[in-house]
Amino acid sequence: MPGSRQQPAAFTALVSGLQDAPALVRQLDDAFGLHVFIKPLGVRAILAVRSPEISSLVINLSDIWGSRGENLVEVLRAAHTWKQRFSILDRTFVSRLNPIKPQAEISWAWSRLAGTHGVIPIQTLADEIGYSRRYFSESFRTATGISPKAAARVFRFQRACRLIVDRRSSLAFVAAACGYFDQAHLTREWHALAGCSPKAWIARDLPFLQDYEIGDCENRFHDLSSIHKPLA
Repeated sequence: MPGSRQQPAAFTALVSGLQDAPALVRQLDDAFGLHVFIKPLGVRAILAVRSPEISSLVINLSDIWGSRGENLVEVLRAAHTWKQRFSILDRTFVSRLNPIKPQAEISWAWSRLAGTHGVIPIQTLADEIGYSRRYFSESFRTATGISPKAAARVFRFQRACRLIVDRRSSLAFVAAACGYFDQAHLTREWHALAGCSPKAWIARDLPFLQDYEIGDCENRFHDLSSIHKPLA
């Protein structure tokens, strides 16, 4: 689990809020499913639950939607094609939609964090909005479920992942480009957010790049024994 409040559990249809810690996901057999990303400012409109209520938690869909959640799973299982399943989800979400206009300042701040990949100082965001830092942080957490600092960490991490995957950049370059103080800082953040080192993540997710150069020859990798995978 991404937090200490929960013990490990098994799920058929789960909902997970924003988190700044890894969760370990295991499956015993081959599995297939649908993974739906909902922006934090849209969670309440679609799921009818506030983002802070599911932050750093993993819960059953039925805990939120009751029998409707269980019925949705059965209908999706009975569908014969992915196109049918996507249509079922579209209809379900539309039928549940309760449009809620998010606080404009927080929506703007989220966009700024996303656009700058989390490198804009939190104090700068608060100043530009005209809030004190404390009030801004509290308002942001109320709307999204996490603090602006935690959101910035996740945005930086996501960009680091993309730079490694898309550009095959060295870890030193990635650290500098993503606003980390140095490569050691990048590695510490990777352990905190992904549960493993960048090298182990590359070895797991990019196995065809076993000779991928991420620094000098001492930084090359070939094997790993255990990986903790973050639940997105």
